[in-house]
Amino acid sequence: MSYFNHIYTASPDEIPHRARAVYIYICDRAGKGKDCWPAVKTIASDLQLSRSTVKRALHDLVRAGLIEKEPRFRENGSNTSNRLILRK
Repeated sequence: MSYFNHIYTASPDEIPHRARAVYIYICDRAGKGKDCWPAVKTIASDLQLSRSTVKRALHDLVRAGLIEKEPRFRENGSNTSNRLILRK
């Protein structure tokens, strides 16, 4: 059975195509661990998607329970890239 079987068999209403591409990208970036922290801009550039599409895809993945987003902050309190944790 394929590692991504749950992605391939999910309905488009449950996991849209944009979310599938971003999920596979995150899995590749996570390597052996279960977390990574690529910026939305980096994901968008690498997958040739808009930043808005990547944000929607990340929201879809959180809603489907495939990833968890953990906000991260710099020492001065400003936002930096989120930590993305794979759940499945």
